[in-house]
Amino acid sequence: MSVSKEPSVHQLRLFLTLSEELHFGRAAARLFITQPALSQQIRELEKRLGVRVVERTSRTLTLTEAGQVLLPEARAAVAAVDQLRRVADAQLRQASGRLVVGTMGAEASMAHTRAVLSLLQNRHPETTVRLVNLAFGDHLAALAQQEVDVVFVRPPVTDDIELHHLATEPRVACLSTGHPLAIQPRLTLAQLSGVPVVDMPEQVPRLWWDFWAVDPRPDGSRVRYGPVVTDMESLLHTVAAGEAMCFLPKAAREYFPRAGIRYIDVADLTPSTSALAWLRRRRTESTIRAIRHAAHEATNRGYSETI
Repeated sequence: MSVSKEPSVHQLRLFLTLSEELHFGRAAARLFITQPALSQQIRELEKRLGVRVVERTSRTLTLTEAGQVLLPEARAAVAAVDQLRRVADAQLRQASGRLVVGTMGAEASMAHTRAVLSLLQNRHPETTVRLVNLAFGDHLAALAQQEVDVVFVRPPVTDDIELHHLATEPRVACLSTGHPLAIQPRLTLAQLSGVPVVDMPEQVPRLWWDFWAVDPRPDGSRVRYGPVVTDMESLLHTVAAGEAMCFLPKAAREYFPRAGIRYIDVADLTPSTSALAWLRRRRTESTIRAIRHAAHEATNRGYSETI
């Protein structure tokens, strides 16, 4: 089989989906194209690569040896193109005065967040701001991939990210009202040592969730984990059902009141901080510099003032 020309990114995406399904019908359904069209594109990909990537029989579809070797390369190529597109979009936003701001949970409603955004709009009315609510743990990935330009976060964060500290508040334990400890007016971490904590999906940075799970505990013991949750609603449902507990900022009492849940102060639990975060290498870009300055000014003025 001779090589004709370079494969297209579209063809590589089709190959990746087919490699996951190992079935033309299911892959075509996922891709919203017809099965013959998918088959034709895979044949064209093989022609351009000069090797067969799938082995077709009447009953099964498998990757050839070449297909298995090329699969991680195809993933890397598609990921690189996707990242190129995201970085280009970020630069386009920068040039046109647009800023995408990520938030998570109730951060968009916090006084410090509102103060920073209000000051930014007053000082730079030409800047267009779009808020994006992010799922658990997506804040660091969205920042790294430049899907957002800055994000209001609850640290910790990775070393490539810079922070401006905005506020500090206690963390509280979130327990089912049916749990024996829920009747206590105040708890310690030692009392909670045997209670499982909700867990996060694998893609969530472990350093971030270790902080929120308090893992390890001050005595060095490891945390026992319960069900994996992906957003605030599933977290609260899991806690209310008595399957696990979690630790949240104290503001959760106000923003996430739920039947079946009790928020309890923990005597020896370290507080959490809120911060504005951006990629270190992008700190001098004009829109990011503008919101950084707004954050500094808002902090100096205090968030209770009218902006």
